[in-house]
Amino acid sequence: MTAISDCFETLGHNGECALIPFITAGDPDLETTAKALQVLDQNGADIIELGIPYSDPLADGPVIQASSTRALQRGTKLEQVLEMLQEVTPKLRSPIVLFTYYNPILHRGIDKFLQQVAAAGVAGLVVPDLPLEEAAGLLQPASKMGIDVILLVAPTSSAERIQAIAHSSLGFIYLVSVTGVTGVRSQIENRVSDLLKQIRSVTDKPIGVGFGISETAQALQVREWGADAVIVGSAFVKRLAEGTPEQGLNAIAQFSQSLKAAIKTTNTSTNIPLD
Repeated sequence: MTAISDCFETLGHNGECALIPFITAGDPDLETTAKALQVLDQNGADIIELGIPYSDPLADGPVIQASSTRALQRGTKLEQVLEMLQEVTPKLRSPIVLFTYYNPILHRGIDKFLQQVAAAGVAGLVVPDLPLEEAAGLLQPASKMGIDVILLVAPTSSAERIQAIAHSSLGFIYLVSVTGVTGVRSQIENRVSDLLKQIRSVTDKPIGVGFGISETAQALQVREWGADAVIVGSAFVKRLAEGTPEQGLNAIAQFSQSLKAAIKTTNTSTNIPLD
């Protein structure tokens, strides 16, 4: 079993929903990123998604775009991120999933890239601009190295495409809750419930829901609809960027705790503090 599938199996036995926070590597700096990974790991995160800053982040909304720009302006490079991870991942309970666009992978070559991220302790990859039709070249060698390539299902995906993605995705299936880019939304669309049921009808793989979840009430709603994981990005990135690095770290610790408390069980009678 991979680290990610093992995580979901453990949570499933306990009837728990996974919390997957996202932060951008190098924002505000790699030293803070290293601390943030450990803070999240100690405050409710089950898996952590780490974004590699990229100059043309097509799937990202303004908050994460701005964080990538800040990281790139500070000179953050993939090699530096992997060096940092090599030091930090042995200290973490939570598997690390890299969120990266395909160009950095193509630039290095698939085999070399996979060897580098495996050496850094990375457990999974999300590559939002890699279509299913071209994914086999990454999925197959990654699987041999024990790295899960997690594929995305969009709200506009056809039934046939959902089934194909569900069959090929490793680790879990990433359900995008909105048509559009990442970012804070005031509410989660009800069609997410139907999409979860549709995916569930063709696979028993875990399903994570992301894009637009920014409050504990939204996270709880997605959990009650049947998601196995709640993925929260922009709300974490925004909190980490506000104030001093220490203030940002404290803010994401508190937010992570509140989210995990909200989604840990489906007992709605529990008094959950809402943002």
